[in-house]
Amino acid sequence: MAPDARPIGVIGIGWVGLVTAVCFAEMGHSVVAMDIDAKKVRGLSRGRVPIHEPGIDERLERNRERLTFTTEMEDVLEFARLLFCCVDTPPTYSGDADLSRVQAVVSQLPPDGEYALVMKSTVPSGTGRAIRRDAPGIAYVSCPEFLKEGTAVQDFLHPDRVVIGADSGAEWAADEVEALYRPLGGEIVRTDVASAEMIKLAANAFLATKISFINEIANVCEEVGADVTEVARGMGLDQRIGPAFLRAGAGYGGSCFPKDVSALKQLAGNTGYHFQLLTAVIEVNELQKRRIIGKLQKHLGALAGKTIALLGLAFKPDTDDMREASSLVLAARLQGEGAKVRGYDPVAREAAGKLLPSVELTESAADALEGADAAVIVTEWPEFAELDWTSLRERMAKPVVVDGRNFLDGRALSKAGFEYEGIGLANGGAQAGATPPAESAEASPR
Repeated sequence: MAPDARPIGVIGIGWVGLVTAVCFAEMGHSVVAMDIDAKKVRGLSRGRVPIHEPGIDERLERNRERLTFTTEMEDVLEFARLLFCCVDTPPTYSGDADLSRVQAVVSQLPPDGEYALVMKSTVPSGTGRAIRRDAPGIAYVSCPEFLKEGTAVQDFLHPDRVVIGADSGAEWAADEVEALYRPLGGEIVRTDVASAEMIKLAANAFLATKISFINEIANVCEEVGADVTEVARGMGLDQRIGPAFLRAGAGYGGSCFPKDVSALKQLAGNTGYHFQLLTAVIEVNELQKRRIIGKLQKHLGALAGKTIALLGLAFKPDTDDMREASSLVLAARLQGEGAKVRGYDPVAREAAGKLLPSVELTESAADALEGADAAVIVTEWPEFAELDWTSLRERMAKPVVVDGRNFLDGRALSKAGFEYEGIGLANGGAQAGATPPAESAEASPR
């Protein structure tokens, strides 16, 4: 190891854990990463990456000597005293975060004060306090992650900030975590544990609020004949607002925003406080996905017997993550209306097949559009903008495109003979074309 390198343990090798382990290895540290999924561990030990994330494959291969994957907690404890907890914390039926995996990790740590648990998993504010109460011998540090799927490696290696929360007795662990991240250059935010836990939830809830807000503006724009892309551009030039996450569309998804917004709303509710704004954010997001159905009905009438092609199934580009993807809601609603649904995604076909068994998944966008009555752009994969839409029009039963991401050039498609409709665009977008902000509304930190 390099002179300043440290042995690091990572517990949980999901998306966050794998990025964390591989990027620390890229920085020169030796890492032992543990997961209970033996198949995943065997695959990673052989260099097989179980997720689609740009930059992971080559860095895993380059740093295999520094990376050890195991199913045994003992291997981690023998190797490192700094343990990064990256296990899943999915929502329960009540809306609270399921902390059973976190609790299982804590139960396996010796209470002798030798180890530090660095919490990367998203947990509600108060989790650290409870762990310190139940296991006072464990030094606890909250270090929430702010990675975006599709750019996670770059986000890790070039952070805008690193939040480190620690209370009395865990300063040594916080110092070690700070030393790990300091070479990356992001601003270090040292605070208490409860505040660090809240920062993650508050940040994601605010970004989700921006998305729901611009979607509401888009819906008003459709009623008054305004163009939401121009409205968003004018708003975003105000430095107090900024352009990021002001892209109207079919709503946010993924493993992060829906879960964290609901978790913060539930956390507030558990204290007796009704978080009215987040209630509206969630409602707007759910309704926005369903507005696509109305747009299709506007062009096709009743959808029973119609064939609809969903282009893009993952919740955002550059990932195969299907969690809370808009395609899941759209497919279910379309089938509920009696439509036949086809779907295509460049990388998420396998993941989609498990969640959309009644959807015909195709090998290409052209196959999905063959004989289709309409196409819906669900995920803004770059290849969809590069399709030869003029020739594809001849393969469709009806040349209708509903652009759920304002991603295509509506003016060009209109000239090519399509009935084009975007989200919040004047005249449906066919006259002006779509020129969305650069930041994707789906580029969500987890």
